[in-house]
Amino acid sequence: MEVVIVEDAAAGGEVVAQSIAALLRAAPSALLGVATGSTPGPVYRALTAKVEAGEVDVSSARIAQLDEYVGLPTGHPESYRSVVLREVVEPLGLGRDSFMGPDGSAADVRAACLAYDRALAAAGGVDLQLLGIGTDGHIGFNEPCSSLASRTRIKTLTEQTRVDNARFFGGDIEQVPRHVITQGIGTILEARHLVLLATGENKADAVALAVEGPVASVVPASALQLHPHATVVVDEAAASKLKLADYFRATYAAKPDWQGL
Repeated sequence: MEVVIVEDAAAGGEVVAQSIAALLRAAPSALLGVATGSTPGPVYRALTAKVEAGEVDVSSARIAQLDEYVGLPTGHPESYRSVVLREVVEPLGLGRDSFMGPDGSAADVRAACLAYDRALAAAGGVDLQLLGIGTDGHIGFNEPCSSLASRTRIKTLTEQTRVDNARFFGGDIEQVPRHVITQGIGTILEARHLVLLATGENKADAVALAVEGPVASVVPASALQLHPHATVVVDEAAASKLKLADYFRATYAAKPDWQGL
């Protein structure tokens, strides 16, 4: 696992956007796994700026959704399908045919989970999966004690996650769905490159446990330690509890340019 410590959220977004741009130059039709929430916003804005400046062509790129609320009506502005279309697909100038995601409004949600897991495999797998981390260490919507071998499935959100997400629903926790579809940890680990981005002091404990703690289902993000190509990009605040922060800074400073992220 590589840990990259940057000054702030904007710097983190630029580092990750550079990595995505490099991937798309090498593999124009790469499948990008995207996350939602406030943290990845700087990545999408930085990547959009590169597209507008002619630095990278994303016209053949494909976008895959990480998770989705269950039960929100089609087109609800806070469904993750709507968020990804609004914040990623449309700003990059991509068509909706470039996008794939689970159907949270399906009559048979279990079948929708299985179908999405199979669709990801049929698409050749995710080339780069962008992840956030919850204050309780979750990735996707894999809450603490999720199986490290889990596949795309239905999960029940913890109250903490619903509290954290209430800001997207006008602060009303009762509007936050209790159930979601999420790629499982086993599904996530099949991506060729995992990039976890975390910013802010409120993520510091979770980051420290995920990076330096034992691999344990109680901290789902710790599963990244098992991946052969996992990168954790954190700002100074999110890195504040890392015991090996100085080592991570020195390692990144000495990294050869050809190695990439």
